[in-house]
Amino acid sequence: MQKLETDRRQSALNNYWNKIIYKLWSPVYDIFFNAGPFLAARKNVFHGITINHQQQVLVVGVGTGADLELLDLDGMEITAIDYSEDMLNQARKKFKDSSIQFIEMDAQQMTFADNQFDVVIGILILSVVPHAEDCFKEMERVLKPGGEILLFDKFLPREKKLSLPKKMIRPAIKLLGTDIGLDFDRLVENNNGTLLVKEDVPVLFNGMYRKIVLSKQRI
Repeated sequence: MQKLETDRRQSALNNYWNKIIYKLWSPVYDIFFNAGPFLAARKNVFHGITINHQQQVLVVGVGTGADLELLDLDGMEITAIDYSEDMLNQARKKFKDSSIQFIEMDAQQMTFADNQFDVVIGILILSVVPHAEDCFKEMERVLKPGGEILLFDKFLPREKKLSLPKKMIRPAIKLLGTDIGLDFDRLVENNNGTLLVKEDVPVLFNGMYRKIVLSKQRI
């Protein structure tokens, strides 16, 4: 019981810290992560992705809305969530005349119903939430059977461990709002077995950032 209470407090502290970090990032985020190699990578990630306008789309960790700029929004039903109100406000300014529903929400504890969305998009989110496994499970939970999850994030290279220098700096990097030691294969292994990896390709910085597409099996 005491451990559970300690975990809850730590989780709340981590979430609070993330809000502070992304309040600071929000005015300048696009300068770093929606330009140059990151913009090219985002375009690469969305290349060939077809979303039917009858589908319900969830964007997890929408941030400043950088990814929404790469979608054909006409007629699409999109829900976009982020834990940072400051980041959401940046996105709202860009899409003030759209029908996108922007919601402040914790991606690790979504309030949506099971099997609600046809497509779930998570761009640079799993490496920034305090508990990536919880976020990944929530993505799976709200996805309809037959639906797809599109991820773009930084993960450990396959079958490699974090080097000693990176292990040493990992806690400091986390304080800046991101994780350099996330193991995607472990995330999948800890899933309930409903997700199938359809595509897993390197996109940026020698494979440090990968595009991953998963489908939820019909039971």
